[in-house]
Amino acid sequence: MLTEDGKHLYVSYDEYHNLIEKLAIKIFQSGWAFDTILCLARGGMRPGDILSRVFDKPLAIMSTSSYRSEAGTVQGNLDIAHYITTPKGEIAGKVLVVDDLADSGHTLAAVMQQLKNNYKPITELRSAVIWTKAVSTFEPDYCVEHLPTNPWIHQPFESYDSLRPEQLISKWSV
Repeated sequence: MLTEDGKHLYVSYDEYHNLIEKLAIKIFQSGWAFDTILCLARGGMRPGDILSRVFDKPLAIMSTSSYRSEAGTVQGNLDIAHYITTPKGEIAGKVLVVDDLADSGHTLAAVMQQLKNNYKPITELRSAVIWTKAVSTFEPDYCVEHLPTNPWIHQPFESYDSLRPEQLISKWSV
């Protein structure tokens, strides 16, 4: 649900999963056959996992991080892992890079460039996200929703960013 001022988008678990299913349809209808899904952790892990299951393709993981401060609400320096975790040894062939959103676009642009420059066995790269903000400098190949007002997206699991084990103990104590 988008707030009236267009500054916040609140997404329920059902909406989130429906959007991932719509992303799968877009990818499928494009006719592009890929070999591996590379999800960008953390945001791309949930969509990547679901797409991996739907397309029955191996899931590789590359860690990236830029939103760390203020419970994940303030963008910091971009860190990209030097290694990719994959069940097939080395990532190769046609690779679909999956993240949750293209916010500024800097993460996806940097990752795509790093993959092109440093992973020669990759023959083709495409990208898929749930959301693309209007301010993004990167245009993914597949996207479900374009967000012209650039809202802050409140994803259904973000409450865990500030939840700590002691709070869980209090919550689940009898």
